[in-house]
Amino acid sequence: MELSSSYNAKEVEDKIYQLWEKSGFFDPNKLPKNHKKPFTIIMPPPNANGSLHIGHALFITLEDIMIRYQRMKGKKTLWLPGADHAGFETQVVYDKKLEKEGRNRFQIPPAELYKEILEFTLTNKKVMEHQLKKLGASCDWSREKFTLDENVIKIVYETFEKLKNDGLVYKGKRIVNWCTKHQTSLSDVEIKYEERIDPLYFVKYGPLEVATVRLETIFGDVAVAVNPKDKRYKDLIGKEIPLPLTNKKIIVIADEAVDIEFGTGVVKVTPAHDQVDFDIWQRHINEIPGPIQVINKYGKMNELAGQYNGMKAKEARDLIAKEMIEKGLIDPAKIQHEYKHNVALCYKCQNIIEPLILDNQWFVKMTEKPKSGGLSLRDSAVKAVKSKKIAFYPARMEKVFLHWMKNLRDWNISRQITWGIPIPGDESGQVFDTWFSSGQWPFASLKASENKNDFKEFYPTDVMETGWDILFFWVSRMVMLGNYATGKIPFKNVYLHGLVRDKEKQKMSKSKGNVIDPLGVIDLYGADALRMALIVGNTPGSDPVISEEKIKGYRNFATKIWNASRFVLMNLEGYSPTEKIKLESKDKKILKDFQKQAKEITKEIDNFRFYTASEKIYHYFWHTFCDKIIEDYKKKQVSQHLLITLLFEQLKILHPFMPFITEEIYQQLPIKNKKECIMIEPWIIA
Repeated sequence: MELSSSYNAKEVEDKIYQLWEKSGFFDPNKLPKNHKKPFTIIMPPPNANGSLHIGHALFITLEDIMIRYQRMKGKKTLWLPGADHAGFETQVVYDKKLEKEGRNRFQIPPAELYKEILEFTLTNKKVMEHQLKKLGASCDWSREKFTLDENVIKIVYETFEKLKNDGLVYKGKRIVNWCTKHQTSLSDVEIKYEERIDPLYFVKYGPLEVATVRLETIFGDVAVAVNPKDKRYKDLIGKEIPLPLTNKKIIVIADEAVDIEFGTGVVKVTPAHDQVDFDIWQRHINEIPGPIQVINKYGKMNELAGQYNGMKAKEARDLIAKEMIEKGLIDPAKIQHEYKHNVALCYKCQNIIEPLILDNQWFVKMTEKPKSGGLSLRDSAVKAVKSKKIAFYPARMEKVFLHWMKNLRDWNISRQITWGIPIPGDESGQVFDTWFSSGQWPFASLKASENKNDFKEFYPTDVMETGWDILFFWVSRMVMLGNYATGKIPFKNVYLHGLVRDKEKQKMSKSKGNVIDPLGVIDLYGADALRMALIVGNTPGSDPVISEEKIKGYRNFATKIWNASRFVLMNLEGYSPTEKIKLESKDKKILKDFQKQAKEITKEIDNFRFYTASEKIYHYFWHTFCDKIIEDYKKKQVSQHLLITLLFEQLKILHPFMPFITEEIYQQLPIKNKKECIMIEPWIIA
């Protein structure tokens, strides 16, 4: 019984994955009968619009560790894989492809464009599945789901109908976050805020002075507002004042939202171009005119802006400032040229978001109770977290989650793009915000299963593992919609990993040239080396650092495992796995010490501390097993039986972290009651 002189990951890994697939053990219903209690992870479906990146490799490794560990502990494990059509994200990717081809999506008939993007997505989906296998993902491919599967869409529509019947969905002319580049509305969580420096102008509105950055929206002002507690302006409330650069008069209103301390304590009210102003108008709907839109969908001034018609908003702002200075409406000495403020940007193209009022916008009420009774979407999610039905790793993310839920506004779920799930009953051809459909993923993927008992048996799921950066985008949506549609939480634990960075702690990006291609390094060093490099030292919620040197280091560890195993197998002359052996006291002590170590590792994994578990395994194998126990065997100080027992037990503990090499060695082990695969060997330490 002998292993080859060196470990060749390239030769081994595809062969081993085929062995696993042939065994059928990825399917919970094909596991041995003693695997009864379910353990479920629904894979966060990667966007089917490109190849997997290092972030995907991280989440696949973490989830595969959990699944393989629980499978070995005798659980009936289901890891359901999937792919996301990723609405807006995919539309952005496809737009770039079209740009390179010299085409424009606005000139392609919608049905034709949809068909093109579908073909593009399904091609990428196949590539992605192959890549997931390369990483060792032991998920049940027979249950794989796509967010555009007919039976998934049916469930999304059912939830939408339920929300409508409960009075939680409304449609109307509302202010939205508008991206002038991508020509679509975005929800509040898709907005990125960036600190910018712009001039703050003090403009004369008759007897009042208003501080504003956005001079270009003046043509859309319908009032000015002061705080009712501000004694300076008490006598002006209800009076009319002139609107600069026009022949119009506007009224002074009192509203508590006005900050007495900011600027002059007077704000312009432009409900067509500012969410706060829109809310003020709603409160004073009988006192002041409705919204007046002066900027169009392309970020340009319209005919209501007079001589500035057709100009870009920023260009118009500079010229308006010049005109106002000339007319004595702005005192140049008062301009604050270094005014810092937060500017809303599209999270994809970084263009400034233009708040606009659009017709036929669909919104979900987040803070109102449903007609059928019970808590609002927000309050049900908050209750689930506060009552500890859902645990967060790291625990600090619970506070972040609850803080964000406090300031929740109604959710705009309509998008003006071609790619996505069409909103039923919408004549204008809008599609759902992708987070509306993916927010239903845990229950929709199980309810849509061909295995009719899956939802009943595997829901709620055990762990939702994803990046901390989509806590608001996705996790919160899943908790709210899962609770609402099923009456149960969608998952019991939320494990949030960080964003992978390079050795200089820089975010990885193609422009910086510091991107590590997971498939490339697997080709060079093997999947096991990449997996260990991603896990060791990686605490939940923190951004892990990865480098090729680190991956190479764990390739050396794989070589160490191989060489040590080869040595053990080459020294088994006369060994019989069925022979009863009486261990000497020294051997017993070594075994007892290992069992203590194994219990510590088990505890670390149970508490989601994979980073310390992997380190303990690494150090025991290298520094205790190789450096001491194998050396003692060479001196005839420990027995052959101890050597093979320890190797076998360590391979089991290493298996969730380094599945390929451990399976390959296990297949050569001469042990009693050997299973078809190491992945169904019991975790319990002998």
